[in-house]
Amino acid sequence: MDRDPYRRGMTGEPTKRREVLPNPVAITCRDGLRLQGHLWETPVNAKAGRVIINPATGVPARFYHRYARFLADRGFDVLTYDYRGIGLSRPPDLRGCGFRWRDWGELDFDAAVRFMEGCGDGPLLAVGHSIGGFLPGLAEGGARLSRMLTVGAQFAWWGDYDRSQRLKLVLKWHLAMPLLTALCGYFPGRRLGWLEDLPAGVANEWSFRRSRFERSHPRAMRKIVLARMGAFSAPILAVTVSDDALGTVAAARRTLGCYTGADRTLVHLSPADYGREAIGHFNLFHDMHAMGFWLDTILWLRDGLNPWPTRKVDVLNPPAPPAARTLGRPYY
Repeated sequence: MDRDPYRRGMTGEPTKRREVLPNPVAITCRDGLRLQGHLWETPVNAKAGRVIINPATGVPARFYHRYARFLADRGFDVLTYDYRGIGLSRPPDLRGCGFRWRDWGELDFDAAVRFMEGCGDGPLLAVGHSIGGFLPGLAEGGARLSRMLTVGAQFAWWGDYDRSQRLKLVLKWHLAMPLLTALCGYFPGRRLGWLEDLPAGVANEWSFRRSRFERSHPRAMRKIVLARMGAFSAPILAVTVSDDALGTVAAARRTLGCYTGADRTLVHLSPADYGREAIGHFNLFHDMHAMGFWLDTILWLRDGLNPWPTRKVDVLNPPAPPAARTLGRPYY
C-alpha cells in the first residue's frame, strides 16, 4: 500500500530534543478508587493534542509505553494507565474485589478523561485497543473527546470471532475461563500464559457477553447505557486487520453500531500492507511498526485525516442473531 501521499509533513524521526521520561501519576475515580498510570509529556512547544491510551483486556499499560513515547516525541501529551484490577492498579487480592468490565469505562476511562482535561492544551484524543475502543462510549466523559482511533475494537461476542478459530476461542474464553474463574474466585490468566489475571466480574462479563452488549447490564440500566453510547459524538477511525481472529470486521461493525452519534470510518488492513506475514490482535503496538503503522496514526490523531483511504469498508449494523444462538446468560 502506497502511503507516501498521506505522510506529507510527517517525519519518521523527531527533532533531537530531551528524552521523554514518563511521570508516575495517580488517577482518582468517582468511587474513590485510585488508578496508577504514567503521563508522557511532550517536549515539543507546539502541542498536537492530548492522548489517552486504553489497553486491551488483561494487557498491562506498559505494553503501550513505546507507542506512548513515540507520540510524545511528536507533539502529544500521552496518558497510559491500568484499569482497576490490572497491572499497577491491581489490589493485593483479586478475590471478592467486585470489579466489573463496565467499570473500566464508566469509572476508569471517565477518570482518565477528567485527569487529562487538567493537563496541557489541545484536542482530547483516545486510542483504544480491543475493548479499549468500546469503553469510551460507557463513560460520561467520552462525549468530550475530539477524535478516537480504535484498533481491533470489539466487546467479545463469540459470534463475531473469525470462523476458522471460533471453536478454539469459544472453548478458551467462554468455557474454560468461566469455569476457572468459578474455581479460583478470579481468572488466573497469568499462570496459564493467557494475558494477565482478571477480576471475576471482568472475566464473567467477557465470557457471557451477548450480541447486544446492553443485555449484559441490569434491565433498569439498559436505556441509560445506550443513551450514553449515543451521546458519544467524536469521529472514530476503526482499524481492523485481516488475520485478527478477535477484532474482525464483524466485531468492529458491531462495536461501531453502538456509537450511533459519531461519524464512523472503518478500514481493513492486511499484514502485507506493512510488509509482514502476520499481525494478529496485538502486533500493531510492537515497535517494529513505528515507521509504518505508528507514523500513519499520527495523521488521524493530529489532522483528522484517514491514512488508509483505499482500505475503507462499509460501516454496517449487522442484524441481531436469533435468540437461540446466545451463549450463556447475562452476568450481573
